[in-house]
Amino acid sequence: MIYNRLMVRTRIAPSPTGYMHIGNLRTGLYAYCIARQAGGCYILRIEDTDRKRHNPKAIRVIYDLLRLAGLEYDEGPDVGGKFGPYIQSQRKEQGIYRQYAELLVERGGAYRCFCAKPENSKELRGKKPKMNPCRFLSPEEIQARIAAGQPYVIRQRIPDPEQGVTTFDDLVFGTITIRHSQLDDQILLKSDDYPTYNFANVVDDHLMKITHVVRGLEYLSSTPKYNLLYQSFGWEIPVYIHLPHIIKENGKKLSKREGDASFQDLMAAGFIPQAIMNMIALLGWNPGDGHEVFTLDELVSAFDVRHISKSKAAFSIAKLEWLNGEHIRKLPPQEFHRLAEKFYPAEFAQQCDIQLTNQVIQPRVTRLTKIPAMTRFLLEVPAYEAALFEQSKSKSSMDSSRAILKEVAGLLSNIEGWCEPQIREVLMAYAREKGYLTSTVMWPVRVALSGLAMTPGGATEIAAILKQTEALRRIQVAVQKLE
Repeated sequence: MIYNRLMVRTRIAPSPTGYMHIGNLRTGLYAYCIARQAGGCYILRIEDTDRKRHNPKAIRVIYDLLRLAGLEYDEGPDVGGKFGPYIQSQRKEQGIYRQYAELLVERGGAYRCFCAKPENSKELRGKKPKMNPCRFLSPEEIQARIAAGQPYVIRQRIPDPEQGVTTFDDLVFGTITIRHSQLDDQILLKSDDYPTYNFANVVDDHLMKITHVVRGLEYLSSTPKYNLLYQSFGWEIPVYIHLPHIIKENGKKLSKREGDASFQDLMAAGFIPQAIMNMIALLGWNPGDGHEVFTLDELVSAFDVRHISKSKAAFSIAKLEWLNGEHIRKLPPQEFHRLAEKFYPAEFAQQCDIQLTNQVIQPRVTRLTKIPAMTRFLLEVPAYEAALFEQSKSKSSMDSSRAILKEVAGLLSNIEGWCEPQIREVLMAYAREKGYLTSTVMWPVRVALSGLAMTPGGATEIAAILKQTEALRRIQVAVQKLE
């Protein structure tokens, strides 16, 4: 994708609520791809002006989460271990938003509203701009009310509410025109000097020189009001990229207020960051060539705004699990071991070879939280019937299995330096000598060691994991079961 700005600057602007919705991460990911692909700048801004939802500890959560996701930013708070001018509450204390709100009043793009409890005024909510009486107060009336200590907010003055229209272009949804009669005089600055999201967002995007604004479709209808603010200030309007809604597989909109999964929730459910970000990238975008498995660097190279869909994107846990398995298989063994180790019970490493277990299960794991269930048989053989030794495919019967297990038990007990290659060689040599199919030997050994018809790994791998003493004990128990 070729961008028409000399220096592309994008941003991710989460609120510190302690919860990172995947829609926010998708916005941040696409903005990251745009900036990195263009050799531009990626900025983190903490938008904490909503004091009801503010959680100071959540700022650290944001830093940690972005690091896990791989979205390293170039500018923002905590860069180099220091806080930069990118936290809105700090910028509010510096008077930045008051300064620009007053400037907007001077330029005629805003006015002071003295309505009772103006932040929550039911009589004004949703009303057309022309119906707000404070639009028409004289300078003398305004000064008299201020002198009397009457609280006020600063509202945007929508120009020409009867006839005016605002037209803008979006890289996804094309050219859009909104009549001013559909807009309201939104609050820009509250009576406590805190800016609303809509105002702080515009001011900060301008001051931080954001060239490309990536955000959810729910902000599309507010964009005309943003553009009117830019025009009132005489500022350049950024490029807009609005993203389609993310929905659940049942068709309902994905919503954090309904408890839908966050990045943290998905990690706790056994998904790794690489797979989560890969899945998020595919929610409304595709490369156009059918390719679906991407590293973050590959996403940056492949990303093209022109391939963002206008249609809603369905979040599928099943697809995420498939992607998770693909990414787990690509992990270096030691990285997989680091991730998997915490999912084993404390006694596992004492009884089994955990490194070998991880080598065996890594190609088969689709979710880290499934590791305990996959490996439980290694700690304790589940109850099973002798009939399990009968299998037509391997030409195994209970009688043949009993005979084979008795003979291989002695062979396996003579192995020194117990390891998978030696165990395999002993069993393969035995099968050749007796004229058995390999599976005729391996099937009863695997059943004896696991008590299962299906296992992650074959007979020799399981034997090596269990170590010699436990493997031989299980074989003897199976022989007794078949007597």
